[in-house]
Amino acid sequence: MEITRPTSLADALQARGADPGADLLAGGTDLMVEVNFGYARPEHVISLRRIEELARIEDGRIGAGVTWARLEKSRHRALAQLSRTVGSPQIRAAGTIGGNIGTSSPAGDGLPWLAAADAEIEVASEARGTRRVPWSDFFTGVKSNSLESDEVIVAAVVPDGVPENQEFAKIGQRSAMVISTVAACVMRHEDGSVRVALGSVAPTPVRAYRAEQLIADNPSPSAAVLDEFARTVSEEVSPITDHRSTEAYRRHAAGVLSRRLLERCLAR
Repeated sequence: MEITRPTSLADALQARGADPGADLLAGGTDLMVEVNFGYARPEHVISLRRIEELARIEDGRIGAGVTWARLEKSRHRALAQLSRTVGSPQIRAAGTIGGNIGTSSPAGDGLPWLAAADAEIEVASEARGTRRVPWSDFFTGVKSNSLESDEVIVAAVVPDGVPENQEFAKIGQRSAMVISTVAACVMRHEDGSVRVALGSVAPTPVRAYRAEQLIADNPSPSAAVLDEFARTVSEEVSPITDHRSTEAYRRHAAGVLSRRLLERCLAR
């Protein structure tokens, strides 16, 4: 197996362009699992660990190489909350938000937050330079996305106006080191409008736009409106039955979890 260890983004893009079939390695918390189970046998790996540009956190921009351990201290409340739920301390010290984006698993813990924040995914190639892709266009299916074969994920770009009042939670089969059965992120603006995003309930992260509009029309929701909010969220998801949960449970849990997070936002 060939390993390329670039120390700059330019060098990484050059290596990626020269061999679009190479596997990208950041924290390795996804790729190495596949290798250990015999699902993947990379011939060429491009390691991104030494690239300083990818490890930067700037205002409105989170580098793809930023680890979950660092994001546990994020100023974004829900991002910090979800980061603490990712794997073990060892996983959080190695795993990166860019890896979560690149794997594009429906259960990726960071994806509901990116959807709720209306983030863009910044990608780059040596041939075409840099482009930004809205999260809704980037994630295209189960573990699939619109990243071109010669591109590298550079950052998650967070727009201005993301509400400070935000909450994240997930449900799983145990309380630690768990892949989510349902994950949800709720953000509430000062005018009472909300954003609701969910994971593990569709092939990609989803926004519950009808439920959001319901609260926009009722910024001080009654118990009856909250019941309708939960029901609407349940209707907007499209979960499956698998070894972790049933379709019916995921649908019900999506509504209940979203309501609880909204109630936390209302109480702040």
